[in-house]
Amino acid sequence: MLDLYTDYIMACPKYATATGLSDALDNSISHDKVTQFLSSEDFGSKQLWALVKPEVRKIETHEGVIAIDDSISEKPYSDENKIICWHYDHTEGRNVKGINILSALYYSQGISIPVGYKIIEKTIEYKDAKTGKMNRKSEKTKNELFIELIKTSIKNKLKFKYILADKWFCSSENMDFIKSQNKEFILGIKSNRLTALSKQDKQEGKFLHLEDIGLEENTAKKVYLKGTKFPVLVTKQVFINKDGSEGVLYLVSGDLKLDAFQINNTYQKRWKVEEYHKSIKSNAALEKSPAKTVRTQSNHIFASLFAFFKFEILKTNTCLNHFALKAKIQLKATQAALGELQELKLSTKGGLCVR
Repeated sequence: MLDLYTDYIMACPKYATATGLSDALDNSISHDKVTQFLSSEDFGSKQLWALVKPEVRKIETHEGVIAIDDSISEKPYSDENKIICWHYDHTEGRNVKGINILSALYYSQGISIPVGYKIIEKTIEYKDAKTGKMNRKSEKTKNELFIELIKTSIKNKLKFKYILADKWFCSSENMDFIKSQNKEFILGIKSNRLTALSKQDKQEGKFLHLEDIGLEENTAKKVYLKGTKFPVLVTKQVFINKDGSEGVLYLVSGDLKLDAFQINNTYQKRWKVEEYHKSIKSNAALEKSPAKTVRTQSNHIFASLFAFFKFEILKTNTCLNHFALKAKIQLKATQAALGELQELKLSTKGGLCVR
């Protein structure tokens, strides 16, 4: 059923429904059986790892990277529950209603595979002191879940060297934890991070904002961050945004052996997690399920992530990216629909249907 359901969401152009799958199979499987599959048990990160593990073992290397990031699947018209609730979307700068998923994407030898994920569950209800309205919050912060994903990857004996993430995960606690596991990190970092230019400056409390230390573009500088136990390298990139404005990206790494080019080049692999987020939404029907319960909604998410994995394996075999594969599938569907239409026109030629 998982194979059938994931094939279906890879192929369907619109909403993925139990009835839609049943109809596509000429009712050889009832829609009740599909619903039963989605509600029978809880699928999650552990089950996903069991499915992708054989392929991961084929491509993993000690130079592999894990990109960790979250994405919000908007559900503005769905009933609110512990996973469909309000989240702050820092890319949009506003609160949105939907499902927030934190994913760990492994990247090695040109292949991206999700190896773990956490659905943010806001199980604690409380009254906002300012507005008086009831709100929800999670028992664990995203940074705590970030560390849990790394712990699980290490427990699963996944070979990797770097953790890649944006500035929202660049806490001293996260950096200290990664180093304690004999791993390295390359993270985005905020420009106002307090920075000392030497160990003595740090001990004397002489800190400057990162943007004020005179860091030159595309150079790596050894500094000491406030709250961090070890020295790090920082780099600065300047780029032009789509609207013509100038943007600046600061990066930090605990690997003192790297130069600016190596830091920037390795961090570019973090873009794979952005491609992953786009693909699960556009190609794997992440946001296109009318599932009503927490369990069926969660299981549909699990299936979407597994469908991404199946697309990735197809990509390696066909040399077509996920969007090209989806387009090819949809082209075949359109051709079949045109053929069916021609047959219907021929079968009705010469008369009208009278009721």
